[in-house]
Amino acid sequence: MIYGIGTDICDVRRIRAGLERHGDRFAARILNDAEFATWKTRSARWPERGVRYLATRFSAKEAFSKAIGLGMRLPMTWRACEIANLPCGAPTVVLHGALKDWCAARRLGVHVSVTDETNYAASFCVVEVREV
Repeated sequence: MIYGIGTDICDVRRIRAGLERHGDRFAARILNDAEFATWKTRSARWPERGVRYLATRFSAKEAFSKAIGLGMRLPMTWRACEIANLPCGAPTVVLHGALKDWCAARRLGVHVSVTDETNYAASFCVVEVREV
């Protein structure tokens, strides 16, 4: 059964401006440690790829927060929701701390899709209640 659906579109130029204004602090606020390390590696090789990575993670976390109906209120936090990749490359949501416990108590599973094109990153998230 579907618990919630969320979608988000993010202007990559807005993310770039945030990075220019606040540097690594901006990324560290949105990304958890694993994501931050990936962002640093991608940014070092190709800065634009780093900006797009951050924009897709921002968008996916926003879509997830909408799908669970919390927005950015506890236990939902930027860093408790990690957007990782499965070995096949597909994006997946990895939860941490109180957010993980909150979703587990409700038996929630997540499906997420992310994309980016020129000036925009977009995400779609479906949260379902898993059968016992």
